[in-house]
Amino acid sequence: MKIIVPMAGRGSRLRPHTLTTPKPLVPVAGVPIVNRLVKDISRVLPTKVDEIAYIIGDSAYFGDDVVDSLTKLSESIGAKTKIYRQLEPLGTGHAVMCAKSSLSGPAIVAYADTLIRADLKLNLDSDGVIWVKEVEDPSQFGVVKLNQNNHIIELIEKPKKIVSRLAAIGIYYFKEISELKDCLQVLQKKIISTGREFLINDGIEMMIKNNKIFTVGEVNEWMDCGNPNVTIETNQKMLDFLYNDGENLKGSFSSIESKIIEPCFIGNSVKLINSTIGPHVSINDGSIIDNCLIKNSIIQKNSQIKNANFSNSMIGNNVIYNGDFTQISIGDFSKLD
Repeated sequence: MKIIVPMAGRGSRLRPHTLTTPKPLVPVAGVPIVNRLVKDISRVLPTKVDEIAYIIGDSAYFGDDVVDSLTKLSESIGAKTKIYRQLEPLGTGHAVMCAKSSLSGPAIVAYADTLIRADLKLNLDSDGVIWVKEVEDPSQFGVVKLNQNNHIIELIEKPKKIVSRLAAIGIYYFKEISELKDCLQVLQKKIISTGREFLINDGIEMMIKNNKIFTVGEVNEWMDCGNPNVTIETNQKMLDFLYNDGENLKGSFSSIESKIIEPCFIGNSVKLINSTIGPHVSINDGSIIDNCLIKNSIIQKNSQIKNANFSNSMIGNNVIYNGDFTQISIGDFSKLD
């Protein structure tokens, strides 16, 4: 089994946190988004993952440190690493085709800003599976339409009227992904020449027209990391899940006259001084929190926060903050005192 991870985007909706850090490497509950995605998928699949293909952007933004992190991630589940680059933002279909030398055999395609709670059961009688979540307002999502046999017959992007409430979450299984590659190769030049984005859905719809059977798999929870507000919400949900699962959320940290209201993630070498932290706070390695009251927030590595009282906030790496905002979003290497 292979996992194909398109992750070349610049994450503009998550700025300022993605100005220096690619969105898939932003931590949620103390772990980078892409690490959680890959490990969660590999843990629930019924077969071993032997290769992970990452489609990343240009080397100026996705540098050697990113490649090293992704290689270590693959090694942590016993898989080989393949790195491909998508240098133009021409759509998800184009991103997948950038990894065309890896497009053979059974594979999962998973977008790197998606986190789930699910048992990814594979329907071995179908040619593919699209995982979905029922939503109240399907006009904001790509949805799948089913026939009486619960086979997918159509994929509709942001429908203006309700034809289905089953939103595709961005995780797909292909029994033989070379069949997707063949369809995308036929469609690629034609679609790109029209000026619109070339989507993975274009290839799937062609496969369906060629009588390939796609079914749906449902997830218990679907969590997005598209912008700071939803990333903070996802951090909250993930901390709840992990805490209830009994997972260790604490590194080696020091605490002086401080209180932690669970669930919280506290990384290594964190210092808490005269502060109340939580619930739903993630503080990553090396950060110092002094005389603060912090709730429902993410603080990344090596930041210094002093005399603060905030919630629903997101603080980047290497930030110095001594302010009086009750809600704030600050990117890496910022100083506000």
